Amino acid sequence: MGDVRGECCPPMDLFRSEPMQLVQLIIPMESAHLTVSYLGDLGLLQFKDVKKSGEMARKLRFFKEQMLKAGFTPSTKPVARADINVEDLEVKLGELEAELIEMNANGEKLQRSYNELVEYKLVLHKAGEFVASAQRSATAQQREMESRQMGEESIETPLLQEQETSTDSSKQVKLGFITGLVPREKSMAFERILFRATRGNVFLRQVPVEEPVTDPVSGEKTEKNVFVVFYSGERAKNKILKICEAFGANRYPFSEDLGKQSLTITEVSGRISELKSTIDAGLLHRDNLLRTIGDQFEQWNLKVKKEKSIYHTLNMLSLDVTKKCLVAEGWSPVFATKQIQEALLRAAFDSNSQVGAIFQVLHTRELPPTYFCTNKFTSAFQEIVDAYGVARYQEANPGVYTVITFPFLFAVMFGDWGHGICLLLAALFFVVREKKLSGQKLGDITEMTFGGRYVILMMALFSIYTGLIYNEFFSVPFELFGRSAYACRDLSCRDATTVGLIKVRDAYPFGVDPVWHGTRSELPFLNSLKMKMSILLGVAQMNLGIILSYFNATFFRNSLNIWFQFIPQMIFLNSLFGYLSLLIIVKWCTGSQADLYHVMIYMFLGPTDELGENQLFPGQKTAQLVLLLLALVSVPWMLLPKPFLLKKQHESRHQGQSYAALQSTDETLHSEVNHDSHGHDHEEFEFSEVFVHQLIHTIEFVLGAVSNTASYLRLWALSLAHSELSSVFYEKVLLLAWGFNNIIILIVGIIVFIFATVGVLLVMETLSAFLHALRLHWVEFQNKFYEGDGYKFHPFSFVLFDDEDD
Repeated sequence: MGDVRGECCPPMDLFRSEPMQLVQLIIPMESAHLTVSYLGDLGLLQFKDVKKSGEMARKLRFFKEQMLKAGFTPSTKPVARADINVEDLEVKLGELEAELIEMNANGEKLQRSYNELVEYKLVLHKAGEFVASAQRSATAQQREMESRQMGEESIETPLLQEQETSTDSSKQVKLGFITGLVPREKSMAFERILFRATRGNVFLRQVPVEEPVTDPVSGEKTEKNVFVVFYSGERAKNKILKICEAFGANRYPFSEDLGKQSLTITEVSGRISELKSTIDAGLLHRDNLLRTIGDQFEQWNLKVKKEKSIYHTLNMLSLDVTKKCLVAEGWSPVFATKQIQEALLRAAFDSNSQVGAIFQVLHTRELPPTYFCTNKFTSAFQEIVDAYGVARYQEANPGVYTVITFPFLFAVMFGDWGHGICLLLAALFFVVREKKLSGQKLGDITEMTFGGRYVILMMALFSIYTGLIYNEFFSVPFELFGRSAYACRDLSCRDATTVGLIKVRDAYPFGVDPVWHGTRSELPFLNSLKMKMSILLGVAQMNLGIILSYFNATFFRNSLNIWFQFIPQMIFLNSLFGYLSLLIIVKWCTGSQADLYHVMIYMFLGPTDELGENQLFPGQKTAQLVLLLLALVSVPWMLLPKPFLLKKQHESRHQGQSYAALQSTDETLHSEVNHDSHGHDHEEFEFSEVFVHQLIHTIEFVLGAVSNTASYLRLWALSLAHSELSSVFYEKVLLLAWGFNNIIILIVGIIVFIFATVGVLLVMETLSAFLHALRLHWVEFQNKFYEGDGYKFHPFSFVLFDDEDD
């Protein structure tokens, strides 16, 4: 839970969640609205379980859509908080919505008329050109026929010409025509359907329009063709009209008379210019209105959200028997009692209520929500823990230790102070600009990175630290803390990597001696160092987890978990892997050549065998026998006593006890948590179920002690992989390009090195090390003590509205 209480908090305590209490509020009707409003401002009460506000929210969403469509964004400038009356705001929003809807409707009508006139003008031009050319062609043909008739008849003159020309003019067929526009993508189908429907008794002419045309119906830009269809008869006309409707072809009237055509074109052009100026004036007026709305949009939106949430919360409240007061129940932190009471008094005073609200604490066995007071630094680490599971009420919080252990384990796998500096610069970019970026809408990945900026900052700082220990700067060693302890015996060994080096001064003061890098013994030496270091870190963190289970058992007064869980687990883990850690430290301190693999294997296979050269200290054989015996004894110690003692406790608790004394709130909650941990509170005790649960828990711990210790070896593996990848990029890309003595190859090599370093080492390796550190905390560390089956405290708070959408 983020920090929602501002300056009112007591000193931050992350180890256990805040003490909570179930409270009841009895609120008079006349002060109910103000009471809920002030509690929302306070943000420290979680209520247990709206049409007017919903309608205003709908209008604001409509305004936002219109502004975005017009290319405006609501003003984000902070506005002074004004006391806005909800009734006045509702009336104003209604008037603005009606005005905007009317303007939109008028604008759509004008735009449709404008688009129709533009299409009509195109039809007049294109069809006019076609008719004019057809008339010129017909006149030329008629003149040619007349000239032939005036000449002498020849053998080529048609025999029926006189008969045809002498036919009655009243019997001649008159052709009609239809003009319009059809979408170009439908033009071929349009032509085929016309031909089939009229059996070829039409003549169709199409002319493409060069530029896309705005369709009056859909309002979208569409490529179209102007068409002219000649037909004969009413039946053919009706068929053509239906086909035009089916294909979305817009039809327009057209006159054969050239004079009427030019007059119509002039009239249409005039109307287009008038409509254009009208539409522009309407758009300008609409933009001014939207700008006015945008200036106050955020203030109105926040007010409506508050009202909506207040009425939603009021719906959770129930009426008392007199139907004059509202009764509310909710969870609040104990420290917030005084502040809630002050908010209730202020609400009663401001609403002129005759009776003040009543605040009282209820005693309950219900498990309270979990609330940790975090700040912008600790919240990201707490989210890492909460992603696994929210802490049970007041159990030990791993987030306290995650602040240090998580970035440290990450850095063990990412140890390179050059890469750490790059990561640090990226984190500082987000930290320095956090005020500006926190008020912006960021992408999913950017927002996630920004939220974890302090986690990345800590990871970078620890990576620089471990990089200095490993003595690696983009895989290059430096003598930062003094000169190497080794030197050449003579000049012949200047380029030697395996022999000829002697120790001439004290050991390198901090980290790995730079002389190890580049030698044949580098990998064996660093592998041995990092592998043993991984085991030491793993055993230490697992011991910390078991120790925290002791503090949980002590806090919840659960002595069974101390004697039959904490003690045998500590004995088993440290008899085996604690002993291994001790052997590692002794071997480092004494410089012994003992084989620890042999020691640990034959500790089980041949515990009575002599150790010989593998003996590290006197009495080691006896110590191993005792430790092995303790490890074997601790297994039944974990398994057997606890189920039988739980059964005995259950029988004694329910034997002849019909009534019991009331407990205090804290005692009730502690016993509730204690009983829930065994899963038999308010239920019939099932011994078989409890025994099987304990058997699973014992087997899981025994096998997990081995697998979890081995799992920590990922620290060694990923550290080795990171170091080798960095070395490959440096030697096989950068140094190789440098060796060609060619500026172009050098530039290409530098570019490839930068992209490989950023893409692979700073992005993929960072993500890989992050996920492995996450797994070590969730599985290897937290499963030793962390239940993680609680639920978060979600107070009713207006502060959280900025991050929420409707």
